[in-house]
Parts: sequence; structure tokens; C-alpha cells
Amino acid sequence: MPSKRRNNGRSKHGRGHVKAVRCVNCGRCVPKDKAIKRFNVRNIVDASSQRDIKEASVYTTYNLPKLYVKMMYCVSCAIHARIVRVRAVETRKVRVIPRRGGPQQARA
Repeated sequence: MPSKRRNNGRSKHGRGHVKAVRCVNCGRCVPKDKAIKRFNVRNIVDASSQRDIKEASVYTTYNLPKLYVKMMYCVSCAIHARIVRVRAVETRKVRVIPRRGGPQQARA
């Protein structure tokens, strides 16, 4: 039977078993190496509250810390939420990581 992908959609090479993690969207158990992982970096407070805190603060150069959350999605939720896209048969074989950025970098 032909293989759809060189790695069969996983990065488990040489390991017999990988622990399962839960999808943050639907709760499905998905192997950790198969899950689509993205870091979500946000400010702890919104912009208006951040401005109020900065004005009320004694320290002038203090920056509020950011909130780093590692999001792990199952394949179906990642496709549904457009975190990853379905690629054509020829481009599935391409293993080059695409450039970061969006429409801003494409125009420049």
C-alpha cells in the first residue's frame, strides 16, 4: 500500500510508543509526536489595562511579563481552525519549512 507521507504524519522515528496528549480544542487523545504544536504568546492584561498599570506604577521601565501557552491540536482541529492547510500531493513531499510572517512580508 502506498504511503501518503514519508513520515506517516508522525515524528516517532525509532520509538515504539509515544505518550498521548489532549487536543486543546476538542479533547481528543493524540500522540505527542503527531499533534500540531503552536506557541500562543499573549500579554497578561489587555492594552487599556496595561496603560493604566503603567501610569500607576512606581517603576518607569517595568515591562509586564507575557503569557506563553503551548497549544497542541489534533490534525482535524488544526485543519478546521486553519492552523495548517491541506497540501497538494506534490507539495506534501516538500520538507522545507515555509517562511514566517504573513501578508506584510509578502508585499515588502
